Amino acid sequence: MNKKDDIQQQAFDELKKHKRASVGISMGVGKTKLGLMHMAYYYNDYSKFLVVAPKLSIFESWKDDAKKFGYEYLLDHITFSTYISLHKQDKDYDIVYLDECHSLTDTNDGFLSSYRNRIIGLTGTPPKRGEKYNMLNKYCPVVFTYFVDDAVKDKILNDYEINVHMLELSSRNTHKMEGKFGSFYTSEQKQYAYWNNKIQYEHNEKSLKFMRIMRMKTLMSFETKETYSKKLLSESKNKCIVFANTQKQADSLCKYSYHSSNKNSDDNLVLFKTGKIQRLSCVNQLSEGVTIPDLKEAIILHSYGGSSAKTKQRIGRVLRLNPDDKAIVHILCYGNTIDENWVKDALSDLDQKKIRYITVNQLLLNI
Repeated sequence: MNKKDDIQQQAFDELKKHKRASVGISMGVGKTKLGLMHMAYYYNDYSKFLVVAPKLSIFESWKDDAKKFGYEYLLDHITFSTYISLHKQDKDYDIVYLDECHSLTDTNDGFLSSYRNRIIGLTGTPPKRGEKYNMLNKYCPVVFTYFVDDAVKDKILNDYEINVHMLELSSRNTHKMEGKFGSFYTSEQKQYAYWNNKIQYEHNEKSLKFMRIMRMKTLMSFETKETYSKKLLSESKNKCIVFANTQKQADSLCKYSYHSSNKNSDDNLVLFKTGKIQRLSCVNQLSEGVTIPDLKEAIILHSYGGSSAKTKQRIGRVLRLNPDDKAIVHILCYGNTIDENWVKDALSDLDQKKIRYITVNQLLLNI
């Protein structure tokens, strides 16, 4: 038995002990196969299983793995549902499998609170706090973990290094804003200070939530990271993916992009997978569920905190190389802002010896 099979067996043996439980399994270790193993163990001719996932493409992975590993007979007994549509499902399933169970929200509580049978959760990135953590803990607490650095150590995944590039907000009045009386220009520093000050003196929880969202969106709209990303791209000698904040930004960063408004997205992804192009920018769609051969480098413009799985999922795109290879991840961060907290939080579960913080000389960017 190889190491991957051994980990799957350990996780499977632990799940059998519980009626409701989750496993935190690193990408590349085979959590879909683990779900099918568990399903096969409880299978009979009358079994009804429900597989829930955040997006339709994940269901194709279940179907492909069922055929690949000899579980094709299970497919006639499986119903697939997104989390958004979970409330429409019947409650008579023998087992509900919550794939990417870090996607659970309070909107799923109605179904799960009235469902009485087994619940099995599968995730590579268990949430650490907040609404999703509470839902996971309530309905399928984590009973087994095997994370990215475990898989790197055991040579299931390739090694990696993370460069966090510490950028300053620009002091130049080049950031365009729309006001009541038309457009005007301000600086990134001034605009960030505006929202930070409003948050500091606001005590209404609903208003605070809105202001924090606006502060995040404001940081994501600044051009400093976009300018620096172009510099990194010009220096890269590897096949590289760029995770942008907006479709407009993605189109600006690379000649070839992948997002819902680009009619050529699927063609561009094929070109990227086959190595006919070496640069591809995207927004959220390629953060998970897609394997891109020979992808050695990634640039991430915005990092979400530990309550979100997005940053780790994006890092996971470059962890599908040969075990002896090493991938490079660039994460861009605005120093001395809330962005610094988000980045450190998102990377807190990873091996800190693999993370390097680089102070960027802003004069080199001419911004």
